Amino acid sequence: MLESLHLEDLALAVACAEGHDAAWEHFVREYRPILYRSADAIDPAGGARELADSLYADLYGVNDRGDERRSLFRYYHGRSGLATWLRAVLAQRHVDRLRTHSRVEPLPDEETPSAVAASQAPPDPDRPRLLNVIKAALANAVARLSARDRLRLACYYAQELTLAEIGRLTREHEATVSRHLTRTRRALREEIERQLRDEIRLSGAEIAEAFAGAMDDAGTIDLGEILTDAGERKESPARRSIR
Repeated sequence: MLESLHLEDLALAVACAEGHDAAWEHFVREYRPILYRSADAIDPAGGARELADSLYADLYGVNDRGDERRSLFRYYHGRSGLATWLRAVLAQRHVDRLRTHSRVEPLPDEETPSAVAASQAPPDPDRPRLLNVIKAALANAVARLSARDRLRLACYYAQELTLAEIGRLTREHEATVSRHLTRTRRALREEIERQLRDEIRLSGAEIAEAFAGAMDDAGTIDLGEILTDAGERKESPARRSIR
C-alpha cells in the first residue's frame, strides 16, 4: 500500500497545508510552471491562467471571512502524483466555469421534441477535418520558428522543465524565458489563424470551431512529435538546397 503512494508529494502537500514557508516556496517554484502549462493547454489564449492563479488561494486556505485556514491540499492523499492531481483540479474548475456560463439558457424538458433531437444529434462530421487542418497549420507554424524558440517550447512542454531549468540551458533569466514563451505562443496562434484564414479559406466561425475542437481533442496533438519533425525539416539538405 505504501509503495503505491507518492510520499514525497504527500509530505510537501501536508507541509503546505500547515503553512510552512519553505514548503510553499518550493511548491510555487516547482509547480507554478506545471499549472501554467496546464492552463495554456486548456485555453491557449490565456483565459485559464486566471483559474491557475486563483487556485493558490484555495490551496493556501484563504477566504474572505477570515475563518480558520482550510487548505485544498487536505483533499490530496498521495494516490496520484501531485502534478497529476493539480491538473485534474484545474481541469475540473474550467469545466465548472463553462457549465456556469452555459446556464444562461434553460434546458428543455427531457421528453420535449427539442430535448430528444439534441440527445440524438450525431457528432459533427466536420470536426475530424478541422482537427487535421489545425494540426497541419500548427506543424507549419512550428517549422517556421527559430531553433531557439523551438528549443524553449520543447523544454517547457515536451520535457516539462521549469523556467529556471530552461534558463540554465539557454543562459537566460527565467523571466526572459517566460517572456519568450509568451511571445512564441502568441506568434503561433496568429500564424495558425493566418493560415486557416488566408490559405485554407476558413470562415471566422470555422476557425473558432477548429480551435475548440483542438481543445477538446488536445491529447491527439503531440507537440513533442511536431517539434521533432520541425527540427528535422529545418535540417533537411533538400530544404536547404531549395533555400
